[in-house]
Amino acid sequence: MPARSIRRSSLAIAACALLVACLLMGEGIGGPLERAIDPLRFAAHTHDASGKVAIVEMDARSAADIGQWPWPRRNYAVVVDALRRAGAASIVFDVEFSAASSARDDALFAAALARANGLVALPTFGQRASAAEARTIDALPVPILREHAALASVSIAPGRDGLVRDMPFGTITSGLPRPSLSAFIAARAGRADASFPIDFSINPSSIPRVSFVAVRDGRFDPAVVRGRNVLIGATAIEMGDRYAAPLRGILPGVVIQALAAETLMAGVPVEGWPGAVIIAAFALTLVVVACRTIGAMLCTSGIALAALCGGVLILQHRYGIHYPLAAGSVMLVVAAGLCGARDVLSRFRTQRLVDEATGLPNRRAFVAAVLPQGTPAGARVAIYQINNLDTISAVLGGQQIDQVVSRIADRLKLSSATGGVYRVRSQHLAFYLDGDQQPEDSMAGLRAVLLQPVEVAGRKVDVSGTIGLADGEDLTDALTDAALAAEEAHAEGVFWRRRRSASIATMERSITLMGELDAAIEAGELRVVYQPKFALDENKVTSVEALVRWPHPVHGPIPPDEFVGLAEQTDRIDALTLYVLDQVLSDLSDWRRRGFEFSAAVNISAKLISSPTFNAAVEARLAESTVPTQALTFEVTESAALSDPAAAVAALHHYRSLGCSVSLDDYGTGQSTLTYLRQLPITELKIDKSFVRDIHRREADRVLVQSTIELAHKLGLKVVAEGVEDTECLLLLRELGADLVQGYLISRPVPLDDLLDLLRRGGLAVAA
Repeated sequence: MPARSIRRSSLAIAACALLVACLLMGEGIGGPLERAIDPLRFAAHTHDASGKVAIVEMDARSAADIGQWPWPRRNYAVVVDALRRAGAASIVFDVEFSAASSARDDALFAAALARANGLVALPTFGQRASAAEARTIDALPVPILREHAALASVSIAPGRDGLVRDMPFGTITSGLPRPSLSAFIAARAGRADASFPIDFSINPSSIPRVSFVAVRDGRFDPAVVRGRNVLIGATAIEMGDRYAAPLRGILPGVVIQALAAETLMAGVPVEGWPGAVIIAAFALTLVVVACRTIGAMLCTSGIALAALCGGVLILQHRYGIHYPLAAGSVMLVVAAGLCGARDVLSRFRTQRLVDEATGLPNRRAFVAAVLPQGTPAGARVAIYQINNLDTISAVLGGQQIDQVVSRIADRLKLSSATGGVYRVRSQHLAFYLDGDQQPEDSMAGLRAVLLQPVEVAGRKVDVSGTIGLADGEDLTDALTDAALAAEEAHAEGVFWRRRRSASIATMERSITLMGELDAAIEAGELRVVYQPKFALDENKVTSVEALVRWPHPVHGPIPPDEFVGLAEQTDRIDALTLYVLDQVLSDLSDWRRRGFEFSAAVNISAKLISSPTFNAAVEARLAESTVPTQALTFEVTESAALSDPAAAVAALHHYRSLGCSVSLDDYGTGQSTLTYLRQLPITELKIDKSFVRDIHRREADRVLVQSTIELAHKLGLKVVAEGVEDTECLLLLRELGADLVQGYLISRPVPLDDLLDLLRRGGLAVAA
């Protein structure tokens, strides 16, 4: 991703994260999140109580021993005297004394309070008058008990979720502010309407405890309460007074009061300003945004979140400053998530634009790079086609074939390629050629570079390739035309070809024709015509070449070069060839019944010669036919052998073993003629018409044809000369020793009925 795009996205992510944090605080959404984080905050720093507070438990054992409720107040009098004698620093009751009991018990308890001389605090609280009224009634201890005791509030207010988190510094009852039990014990002042967070990281089980009846009966260790502030309250389940707390579950009210007192003894908690956390988190978010990779982003955001949480916990537990964590944490998580999403999308976009095997930009990248500004002025779209990629892949393997493609791309970059090299298909590399240069000049330099073997893993690999050039403003059309031109160059045995963009009408015609070709084959609408081969020594026709024609009901006759080439490109050539073979076998059978003993040749496309499926279909048809296989010749071009030599040689040997003849068509137009004359199991050589047509006019052509005929005869091959149009040419071929001739002088390709008429009239009239 460009640096400018990264900066823009970083600012957007930071702004979005800050907006989320503001929403958390402004809409009250942060409260539930903060409450959800609380248990984790407390669990991160669990520690024991200071030991300055002890609890006298009104537990199940005490309830069973006393046996009635409310307990007679003489029991409290005995406990107060026992705690005073044991040296308790203060005695605070979390027990309601707002209703009178027996006069004797109240007097005994009041006397014990008087002996304590201000050491004892009794509870006061406010409660609703009834369920239907909002009015509150203040509950205070009975007057006889208030004379020698302090009063402290025992109000506990759970939050909306039912959990107790805060404790008030005090409340107002009977018009007077009263400190809470915890504030009284810790001797901390505060506003009556203010509260403080309870530190639930203190382990409740670490608070010293002793049973109420044990103190009453003098069966306790005075050291448990000596010098400690003692809270007396109910812990028995049956007495109720239990509350839910973060991390600690259900706790008795007296334990929560003790934890609140422990909190204040460590220092008065201070609520930190949320903005400080947001600023810190925002700074850390900028660090996260600056990261360019997902790994770095995860690492940095993790460190930032850990630093934020660690700093907040240190401030909380060491200095009593409580900073909210939700806003800052969520902002970091949001920023990290957005950064991750940005990087994933960036990586996905990059992967979509890159060929995974080679790392080269792909077809999407080629289109994306060009579409915003259009095709460079004067530039030509070029495609280098690797013609023997499958063969190289079979020999080297997948990983090394990718290295071959990369090496070729490097050569193209260093030569005439403009604007990079793109792998648009597995065997196609696309690039631009500078429009200021003549194509011939560029191609000469490219051919010299690309003909050099490619070295991979210590092996030198010969790569066979062709280049197609295309002009045109439409990029898709240009790519298609360049690919077609490269294929045409390969078929013609030349290094490059140039093709101008086809019109939309032409492209639509091609697409339509291929759809109609299937139907035409199925309906038998194609016609097979035959061009005779005239044997010079016998002075008669001894064989024919089968050619296919398509009399289209709408477009009229479709040129074979048009629909046969399209059939090859769209993988319909096998069906077309089998259609012709079926017709030829049927006609040969009919001719033999009529007394005509001659052979017929069928052209086999370069794409089919090494196809196991096609060859199996041919063998099945030969086995079913009554025609001797010796009456059938398969014509193949040098390009068929050159595309996959080993497979081609094996397939042709198999045809020969079945009894069929093999003719090498278009001899002289290939690249390795002598090599394949030696390797291929052929029986006949057809000299291309480009060498034959003017042998009586051009000495060079005559010499080439004469030497070819002599070479073929020495190898035991028959020679067919194509393109004979003049009598002088035919006479010279007879003189040079050609075996057969074929061309318009003998006959154009004709339908079966016309051919039979010619044969019935005693053959064709040619010069003797």
